[in-house]
Amino acid sequence: MNRQAQAAVLFLTGAALLHAGCTDLYLRYVKAGLRPMLLLSGAVLMATALATAWYEYRAGKEAGTEGGEGAGKEARSERPTPHREPRISWLLTLPLFALILVAPPALGSYSAMRTGTALQQPYGYNSLPSKGTLDLSVVDYATRAVYGRGRTIEGRRLRIEGFVALDQAGRPYLVRMALNCCAADAQPVKIALTGTIPPVLRPDKWLKVTGTYTPRTTKDPVNGGPIPYFEVTDAKPIPTPSDPYDETWNT
Repeated sequence: MNRQAQAAVLFLTGAALLHAGCTDLYLRYVKAGLRPMLLLSGAVLMATALATAWYEYRAGKEAGTEGGEGAGKEARSERPTPHREPRISWLLTLPLFALILVAPPALGSYSAMRTGTALQQPYGYNSLPSKGTLDLSVVDYATRAVYGRGRTIEGRRLRIEGFVALDQAGRPYLVRMALNCCAADAQPVKIALTGTIPPVLRPDKWLKVTGTYTPRTTKDPVNGGPIPYFEVTDAKPIPTPSDPYDETWNT
């Protein structure tokens, strides 16, 4: 590609980053905390593209007027004829339009049940309200149930959101993919469900389950990691959230 084409591709890349950062699309790729860096990167790329295009325009204009019309013709006759770039190189822009127009699906039950639980022991726990139903993330409940032995949630009414995953035996789990940086490093944290479970569960459908802590645990068949159970008293389907990933590793 020549400089003008490079500037165009660079501009489109920056525009794609800004589009993703200004909408919830970026949450399919990176965690929410990286939004400012994504927007800054897009702005820098677009500014660089515009500066490159302006420099090339000025350079061409100066070369065309340097030394008068005769000198310009002579100079142009001495210049080697540039080769045209293959048109197939413009296919490099297709991933950019795909980024803008097509949002990739979040990782779901297929990845979750083929990857071992990534539950990690936290450094500590955030304080919880003393009254009322507690809204916990999958990661928060799992760490409190396994490593905290349920001391901070025992006897409390709890509410958790996640997507459904089924193992080979049809046993249901509530899962959330936790990430450190981006979707490429996302790993599942799982909760086994027991109690009043809907008779028909479809993998990847999101549920809001209400219930209580139970000390019962099992082991993940993939890596042997601990999976706590949750005693369900009520379960309702919910839409897929705008941010399907869980960033809460250490609560």
